[in-house]
Amino acid sequence: MNQKSKILITGGAGFIGSHVVRLFVTKYPEYTIVNLDKLTYAGNLENLKDIEDKPNYKFVKGDITDAAFINELFSAEQFDGVIHLAAESHVDRSISNPLEFVQTNVIGTVNLLNAAKQTWGCNKDKPLPTDKRFYHVSTDEVYGSLGDEGLFTEETAYDPHSPYSASKAASDHFVRAYFDTYNLPCVISNCSNNYGPNHFPEKLIPLCINNIKNNKPLPIYGKGENVRDWLFVVDHARAIDVVFHNAANGTTYNIGGHNEWTNIDVIRLLCRIMDKKLGREEGENEKLITFVKDRAGHDLRYAIDSAKLQNELGWKPSLQFEEGLELTVDWYLSNEDWLNSVTSGDYKKYYEGLYQDR
Repeated sequence: MNQKSKILITGGAGFIGSHVVRLFVTKYPEYTIVNLDKLTYAGNLENLKDIEDKPNYKFVKGDITDAAFINELFSAEQFDGVIHLAAESHVDRSISNPLEFVQTNVIGTVNLLNAAKQTWGCNKDKPLPTDKRFYHVSTDEVYGSLGDEGLFTEETAYDPHSPYSASKAASDHFVRAYFDTYNLPCVISNCSNNYGPNHFPEKLIPLCINNIKNNKPLPIYGKGENVRDWLFVVDHARAIDVVFHNAANGTTYNIGGHNEWTNIDVIRLLCRIMDKKLGREEGENEKLITFVKDRAGHDLRYAIDSAKLQNELGWKPSLQFEEGLELTVDWYLSNEDWLNSVTSGDYKKYYEGLYQDR
């Protein structure tokens, strides 16, 4: 990127996206950062109150599934780079409404690819542009499920098990196809579970933080034996920065925290932390744990090998899970107004009784 680069970040009002927007706006004042978000239930401009008045930041409300709108936006703004995070990501909702995930995650991604291709004049008969970049942020769920041993690498075959992961796998394939077919300069990353501030409480950790605070049951699928690799969201934003600026076109990087935990152990740790934070007797919050029927197609274990990213580009996670989880709890307890606003009114139908262990 050059000194006057204009970067589009899609889904920038969401959980991970807002942390990426904040990092780029503050670290690169020479860039213009355009945040495109539809502001569905999980998108919240309150996440970016601290940088909304920065001179190099601009918010645009819009839908990536609207091809005409996306083409007009690219024509008007002439972006030099795209960091694409906008996605439907709740597995339970993908099971009940898969077409919504196809529209956003597949069609929306292709609309962005087409607009970038057109704007940057990409064609297999022309040299690949060296001053442009399309960065597609994906998930480790595209790889399917692991047994008791082994790690997902960049060479792991795709094996999605839910409509959500299938839609993300399809979008990954389209990005690679545009690199091969049209010389569109692109990179992809696949990340493990994120946690941290601003996480919408349909997800396991923020849902349980809120329920513990309010003495409500903590719903755990099955026996809580599903294993996930957890990464602090700020570390993910740092990795995105490194990949965006340093990865070779056409490459893929896995991003993970090397922090494997079963769901039940995550919640037991969370209960212990919140016993202390709320001044409750040790073990009091664990009494809220409630095991519920497992969901369809629930992958047993995810675990990322991020050695390629660490060895080639020098990134590594900065926090261990216990430290990051305590910081996360502190943030939620210090930002009760934010939590109350996203768990009231119309938002309730999206999180009550549901969670996704991502």
